[in-house]
Amino acid sequence: MSATHLSDLAGCDQEPIHIPGSIQPFGHMLIVDAATMTIIGAAGPKDTWSRDALGQPLARALGGGLAGFDATLLRKMPLVLDPVRHDGQTCDGIAYRSGSRIVIEMMPRLDNAVLDAGFLSQLEIFGSAMERSSTLADLYRKAARLFQDLTGFARVMIYRFGDDNAGVVVGESCADGMSGFMNHHFPATDIPAQARALYVRNRIRVIADVHAPAAPITGTEPGVELTDLSDSILRSVSPVHLRYLRNMGVGASASMSIVKDGQLWGLIACHHPQPRILSLTTRLACQAMADSLSRQIKLREETDLYRERIRLRAHEDMVLGRLGPDGSLAQFFAESGAELADLISADGFAAVQGPDLFTYGSCPAEDDLRALADHVCHPGSIKAFATSSLGQDYPPAQTYRDRASGLMAVTMSTEVPTILMWFRAEHLQVVTWAGNPHKNQPATPGAVLEPRASFEAWSQEVSGRARAWTAAETESATRLVKLMLAARNNRRIHQLNAELRTTLRENDSLIRQKEFLLREVNHRVQNSLALVASFLRMQGRLAGPDVRAQLEEAQNRLTAVSLVHRRLYQDDSSEIVDLSIYLDDLMKELKSSLDGEWGPLIQTEFAPILVSTDKAVSIGLLLNELIANAAKYAYAGRPGPVSVSLRQNRNRLRLEVADQGIGSDGTTKGTGFGMRMVAALVDRLEGEVATEDNAPGLCVVVTAPAG
Repeated sequence: MSATHLSDLAGCDQEPIHIPGSIQPFGHMLIVDAATMTIIGAAGPKDTWSRDALGQPLARALGGGLAGFDATLLRKMPLVLDPVRHDGQTCDGIAYRSGSRIVIEMMPRLDNAVLDAGFLSQLEIFGSAMERSSTLADLYRKAARLFQDLTGFARVMIYRFGDDNAGVVVGESCADGMSGFMNHHFPATDIPAQARALYVRNRIRVIADVHAPAAPITGTEPGVELTDLSDSILRSVSPVHLRYLRNMGVGASASMSIVKDGQLWGLIACHHPQPRILSLTTRLACQAMADSLSRQIKLREETDLYRERIRLRAHEDMVLGRLGPDGSLAQFFAESGAELADLISADGFAAVQGPDLFTYGSCPAEDDLRALADHVCHPGSIKAFATSSLGQDYPPAQTYRDRASGLMAVTMSTEVPTILMWFRAEHLQVVTWAGNPHKNQPATPGAVLEPRASFEAWSQEVSGRARAWTAAETESATRLVKLMLAARNNRRIHQLNAELRTTLRENDSLIRQKEFLLREVNHRVQNSLALVASFLRMQGRLAGPDVRAQLEEAQNRLTAVSLVHRRLYQDDSSEIVDLSIYLDDLMKELKSSLDGEWGPLIQTEFAPILVSTDKAVSIGLLLNELIANAAKYAYAGRPGPVSVSLRQNRNRLRLEVADQGIGSDGTTKGTGFGMRMVAALVDRLEGEVATEDNAPGLCVVVTAPAG
């Protein structure tokens, strides 16, 4: 694909950067047919041996440079080769698969790239220095300096992505004479979506010379220049991005991905005014240090969250202490407005309960409050409604954004719903951008795309936004309302017990009748399912092998439905359940239904996530299906290790079921009904399902909205 064509694209997000058809000219690339081990494509500097290698067997082209190379070892990750000697020089090399091809890349071995005890000791020192960081800001600052020492680049930035994919520099280390970008923001368009995806897959990216012309791939087969180079370290660079770097005055760059919980958290961005090559040893060391930095960031974020939760719990106890045994909600709100606002650092607090209205601090006018309460009543009853830009979610709020740009709302399920609202005033913020992010955008479709030419500090005043609510604050508001409701209900129960013992006994009788009815409904459902299962077994005895297999599959599905249904009715059902508790209990029953040897081999790790009951049912059935598939196919029916994990990243949940078995060869095993059932359940969750090579084994990943 020509550079002219690439620059004529309507946007960077359409550029196929994983198939550039060329490489950076400081190394050599050989593309080998995996079936014949014959070289069918090559690229490298002009007039070099790599062109002459076309059509030769790989072993002949590299001679003795393939000691220890085994193509069968190439799976998910690239394989580092023993030093390769060719054309009079020694090179470091890697090999990886790209479809039906094997790609081998070689670069000159640098004199200073020695993996010895001293180098490993230096890495240990770097890791210990990051561990000793006192705060996240200190960690970012130290990490930037350590990566500068490791790479020798003149400017190193720790670059964090936000929820809108825009980036901000949170840590920096610059050599003398290099300008800095600390606290500068970069728009999301600077790093297109497909580039962010590649940063997760290929976590080290080096551009040795932004002025060097790319070396095209030539081959003996048509289409070899379109080989997918997603895992390449020599892959050439988008002409648009090269112009972007030149506009910054950069001669060479390197990027190391910071991946946390499978998501791209940020980058370690390195710039140098002159061309600069990193050895393979240094690249691998950078990747190891980037992984260590990711773990340190996660540890400190979780520590900060834990400390905030402890502080909020103490404040909750103090607030609830004001809700005395004889006090009413109206009296509590009237007397405790200051404490309720201080709980989550709000500028104002309001509670609406039918005709009653209670306010404290900076709040909208009464009519606006009642209209807003109607707007958030239903969303706030499902889970806490939180926004830092209320005017965007609810346009009428633009008129009082100075008092209420941020809103946290929770609905208490009293006889007349009680809507509790916390407000944060508009926080005018001056954001410093590295250049005007609104300039140099194509004005019309088909216009030539050019990167930003200026990176001078450009300030923008952001209005209509408040300080964002943290996850711990959202949890605290939700928990406080539940505890208040529980305390209120307990007080009412005590009052009824003292004043209306007879009514209480009748109420207890009604509750028992309701529980009996629920148990009876569950019992009848279980009986019906057992009857159908028995019928299927009877039919299976008379049927042929194929029909019997299908009937057994249907019977397994009935058993799964029965198990999930029984699990729900075993506890007090509600509209919202803690998915971690539900899945943990469900897994205990699933283990008991399998062969006894499976129990200790199935490991689980579930993060607490609140979901609706119907979503819990779908996820329970989905988990049952994935466990059944692993038990049936991963180890050819024999017991083997299976790990199950549930995590939440921002507003999405991630369910993983991984085994270490035979993996997948791309074919569908069994009747296919199971995978159709999985697809249907994932579709109902509005989620996505993907399979990954677990090296060895298979990992099935399901992601879906957590709300």
